[in-house]
Amino acid sequence: MPNRLADATSPYLLQHAANPVDWWPWGPEAFAEARRRDVPVLISIGYSACHWCHVMAHESFEDPAVAEVVNANFVAIKVDREERPDVDAVYMRATQALTGQGGWPMTVFATAEGLPYFAGTYFPPEPTDAQPSFTQVVDALAQAWRDRRGEVLESASAIADQLTTINAVPRTDTPPEVWPLIDALASDFDLLHGGFGGAPKFPSPLLIDALLVKGEAGTLDLAQRTLEAMARGGIHDQIGGGFHRYAVDAGWVVPHFEKMLYDNALLLGAYARGWRRTPQHDAQLRALFERVVRSLVGWLAREMTVPGGGFAASLDADSADIRGMAHEGIYYVWNPELLSDALGEEDADWAGHTFHVTSAGTFDHGLSTLQLRGAPDADRLTAVAARLLEVRGHRFAPPRDDKVIASWNGWAIDALLSAALIFGERSWLELARTAAEYLWSTHRVEGGWVRSSLNGVAGEAPGTAEDYGAAALAFARLAGVLGEASWLERAEALLADAVVRFDAPEGGFYDGAADDLYTRPRDVQDNPTPSGTMSLVAALRLVGLLADRPELIARADAAAATTWGTVEAAPRFAPAALADLLAADEARQGMRPALAVIVDADGDPLNEAARAVWRMAPAGTAIVSAPAGTPGFGDAFTGLAPAPDPDPEQGETGLLTHARIGASGQVSEAEEYDEHEIVTLPQTVYVTRNGHRFAPARAVQDARRALWSRA
Repeated sequence: MPNRLADATSPYLLQHAANPVDWWPWGPEAFAEARRRDVPVLISIGYSACHWCHVMAHESFEDPAVAEVVNANFVAIKVDREERPDVDAVYMRATQALTGQGGWPMTVFATAEGLPYFAGTYFPPEPTDAQPSFTQVVDALAQAWRDRRGEVLESASAIADQLTTINAVPRTDTPPEVWPLIDALASDFDLLHGGFGGAPKFPSPLLIDALLVKGEAGTLDLAQRTLEAMARGGIHDQIGGGFHRYAVDAGWVVPHFEKMLYDNALLLGAYARGWRRTPQHDAQLRALFERVVRSLVGWLAREMTVPGGGFAASLDADSADIRGMAHEGIYYVWNPELLSDALGEEDADWAGHTFHVTSAGTFDHGLSTLQLRGAPDADRLTAVAARLLEVRGHRFAPPRDDKVIASWNGWAIDALLSAALIFGERSWLELARTAAEYLWSTHRVEGGWVRSSLNGVAGEAPGTAEDYGAAALAFARLAGVLGEASWLERAEALLADAVVRFDAPEGGFYDGAADDLYTRPRDVQDNPTPSGTMSLVAALRLVGLLADRPELIARADAAAATTWGTVEAAPRFAPAALADLLAADEARQGMRPALAVIVDADGDPLNEAARAVWRMAPAGTAIVSAPAGTPGFGDAFTGLAPAPDPDPEQGETGLLTHARIGASGQVSEAEEYDEHEIVTLPQTVYVTRNGHRFAPARAVQDARRALWSRA
């Protein structure tokens, strides 16, 4: 008989709808039931792509004997962490404080007021030397509630007080010096394998973006080496596109095989920007980055798009083998015999060498992940990868979580728009536009913005700060690309709601609205996605520039200042805040974010000037392209008209470079371009920085000079 999860809009909750455990969804009704019965609550938090969540479900939650004990002594609450990141954040802090570690499934025991008093992650069905069984834990805590309730309540209250102190946001009144922060990052860099830290090793798209903001030779090298290592590693799906969640080893060889939309959205943007910042003479690296971008977008379009246009949340790590038994990663791995069956002997030998598929295997049971070696022939690589993808399509695919999450889709839309302009792909632009229309039509409900939807039906979980910020950023970016002020108005409306809904002391933002949690989450760390604060900061900055609303930029400045203490203490774990701090450092040196207005009579989003500006503008530039006289955008197009063709004598000729100046005052990097003649643009580019409008540009060289001039 289905429990109370049968009507959920979360696939993860629906997976537990037939459990004998009498699950309740998160909400005041569950806690009211606990108070009525005078019992504590069991809060189980996970997500649908989580391997160990499935394991614990099969071992414990599907066992009628275990369910009988749980149901008799607790009100059991099941939470999808992707649907309720605020709930997840609060209880993850408690779990980490109580156990010294965290993870999923998260298993928390709390009072009927939600105060935690015991926590852990996965518990086995039978005791081990290191862990009690889940049944032992349940029995012991039920007995403690019956026999020593006073101690339990006192402990819960003390834990809550301690967590309030631990969760305080560190403060500093002055921005940290940037170079010591960069030095701290460099000291964590893995010189052998790329990336930061050791095993397990996670992609760091936000950290890569921060390094690209500064753009010195050293920081650019760290970013490029990390991007290259991930692109070649087993963490990258070499034939299907996209990245797995993390590598279990330091060398990026064996991943934890789930694929998350948020990772891939942020990595898409990082690789597009990494391609843009890589000089043309490094053709091999640029080709590798472009291959990653194109295959990743292909994966989004082919495997992650849901009816109506949004993007699904994730693909599971587990899938079935030919006997119907679930195994992690079995969908993605190969051995020489499988290659031979798919390709024939000659291509199989070539693929085995190219992808490092060996008889011994790099994964389990003589199977290998695919790693890209050397610089293989591009056409042959494309053909072989396509054939392997076709053959792989006959395997049992990993289950997909069809839930559409507002923030993750917002980041995907933003990255798709950047990639579309940089690489000139109109279909990518349409993919982004369709997803944005889905978000606006489905996630906007009476009373605010919801975090998730399923099958076109809005869920009940309220939007968090990151949902408002990421969606507003995506809508504002789309407004600039399309030249449609209606999207900018939608972004402004979201931000107007957000700055009231999430307002926190000293100029910052809470992560969630005031709710039924025992404490209100507020975390300015960015791991692995931007914090709610930095999501709103990014949107406020872009909308402030596009709409000519300096008060929004001032609000962003105030919120960003609340992250300085965290950045100073742990720059690696606050990369979005670090990137903003580095941009602010550039601004103090005269490189405030600019507004680039492109006057295009035809209104083509992919016009030549727009593509040129997207390829060469500094980070943080707000770009809008539309015909003269287009309304909105703070009257940016009022009184503007296309400029005359440039005089060839007035442009810059020869090898075009731009140099970045390091802290020592020395030129530390030069980026080369191969334009030896004036490159005339059919459209006119107007650049405004810090209230100063530069002369209209009709040549690539003149536009670049304006974009990179300090004012």
